[in-house]
Amino acid sequence: MSTTLLSFLLSYFFIYHTFASAKCLQDQQSLLLQLKNNFTFDPQFSTKLKLWNENTACCNWSGVTCNNEGHVIGLDLSQESIYGGFDDSSTLFSLQYLQKLNLAYNYFNSSIPSGFRKLATLNYLNLSNSHVVRNIPMEISKLTRLNFQGNQLQGPIPRSLFHCSSLEVLDIGSNQIIDHFPCFLNEIPKLSALVLRNNRFHGSIQCSENKPWKSIQIVDIAFNNFNGKLPTQYFKTWERMIYDENVAHDINYNMSRDYPYYHDSVTVTCKGQRQDLVKILTIFKAIDFSFNSFEGRIPLSLMDFKALYVLNFSNNGLTGEIPSSIGNMKQLESLDFSNNSLFGEIPVQLSNLSFLSYLNLSFNNLVGKIPTGTQLQSFPTSSFEGNRGLYGPPLDEIPIGETEDLHPQPACEKLACSTEWNFLCVEFGFVFGLGMIIGPIMFWKKWRVRYWKLLDKILCRIFPWMHLEYATKRGKTYTVLRW
Repeated sequence: MSTTLLSFLLSYFFIYHTFASAKCLQDQQSLLLQLKNNFTFDPQFSTKLKLWNENTACCNWSGVTCNNEGHVIGLDLSQESIYGGFDDSSTLFSLQYLQKLNLAYNYFNSSIPSGFRKLATLNYLNLSNSHVVRNIPMEISKLTRLNFQGNQLQGPIPRSLFHCSSLEVLDIGSNQIIDHFPCFLNEIPKLSALVLRNNRFHGSIQCSENKPWKSIQIVDIAFNNFNGKLPTQYFKTWERMIYDENVAHDINYNMSRDYPYYHDSVTVTCKGQRQDLVKILTIFKAIDFSFNSFEGRIPLSLMDFKALYVLNFSNNGLTGEIPSSIGNMKQLESLDFSNNSLFGEIPVQLSNLSFLSYLNLSFNNLVGKIPTGTQLQSFPTSSFEGNRGLYGPPLDEIPIGETEDLHPQPACEKLACSTEWNFLCVEFGFVFGLGMIIGPIMFWKKWRVRYWKLLDKILCRIFPWMHLEYATKRGKTYTVLRW
C-alpha cells in the first residue's frame, strides 16, 4: 500500500511539474528575453538574468513568478548590477499582468520612467538603492506598496498619492526630498508604514485637520528638520498603536486576512541599531522622531500606546519630566530619550516594562536615585551617563557635585590678592564678547544643533557632491557629512 501511494505521489509531482513548466506563454517568454537584451548588466555579478534562455520555460526562471494561466505576475531582479535600459521604451511595461516588481540595488542613474502608468495591475514596487534621481512621478500613485529608499529623489511628495486609497507602505527614506509633513496622507485609510527619514522635510507635524490614522503602525521621520511641539491630540487618533498585543492581532487579522505579513522591507532603528525588516509583522509598532528639533513636553497621549514596541525621541530639544504613565506601555522593547533636556527623576513605573531590553536616557538633566530593585540596574552605565544629578547603580552612589571640598584654599594676603583692574577690564571685555557667541553654542543645545545643521546645509550647497548620512557607533546614531 505504501509503495503504491509513493508511486502515485511521485507521478503526481512529475506531471504537475511538467504541466507547470509548460504553462509559460510564448509571448511572455519573448517579452522577458527582450527585456534581458534591453537591460545593460554585468554577467559577472548577475545570478538571474544571465541564466534566462529560450530552452527553459520562463515560469521556471529565477526571479520570475507566473499565475496559473502562464502570465508573469512577479519579477525580482534585485542586485543584478543593471546599469542601463531602464526607460519608457523598455518591454518591462508590456507585461500587462505584472503585480510585483523588485528592482532594488541596481545602478540605473536615471529618473523613474512614466511607463508605469501602463501596468494597471502593479501593486508592489521596490526601487530602493537603485540610483534613481529627480522627482517622484505621478504615475506611481495607483500602487499599494512603494519603496524608494536610498536614492537621490527630490521633492516634493506628489499630492496625487491622496487618491491612492489602497496604499499600505510608503518608504522614501534617505533621499533629498524637500517638503512639509505630508498631512494629506492621513486620508489614506490603509496606510500602515510611513518612512520619511533622512530627507529635508521641515516645519511642524501639526495638521490643520486632525483626522484619524487608524491603520498606521510604523512612523519614521528621523534625521529631518521638523520642529515645534509634539501635538497631544494628534497621537490620540493612531488607534492601531493603542491596543495591546492580543487585541491588535485580532484587529489586524480581520483587516488583512489574506496577508498576515506585509511582504516589504523597511529599515528601522530598534534597540540602538539599524535593522532591516524584510517582512513586517502586522503586530510590529514603531515611532522614530529622532534627530529633529522638536521641543516641549512628551505628550501624555503617547503613554496610551500599549502596543508600541519601539519609541525613539533622541537628539531633540524635549523638556519636562518623563511621564509616570509610561508604565502603561506594556509591549515596549526599545526606549530612547537620549540627548534632550528632560529633567526630574526617573519614574519608578519605568521598571514595570518587563519586555524592555534597550534603554537610553543619557545626556539629559535627570536627577535623583535610579530606582533600585528593578531591571533598570541591568542596563549599562551608558544608558544613564550625562545626567549630573543622577546616581545609584549602575552609576556611582554619590551624585557629582555633592561631595564636600576636602582641601579648602587658604586665604590670600593683601598684596597677593591685589588686582590690576585696567588689565582685567580688557580681559573681561574680550571674554564677555567671546562668550556671547561661543557660550550659547557650547552650553545651549538648541543653538548648537541649529548651528551645526546650518553649517551642514551651507557646505552641501557649496559642494553639491556632499550629503548627510547617518552612522551608528557603540549604540549611538550620528549624522555624518559624506563626500
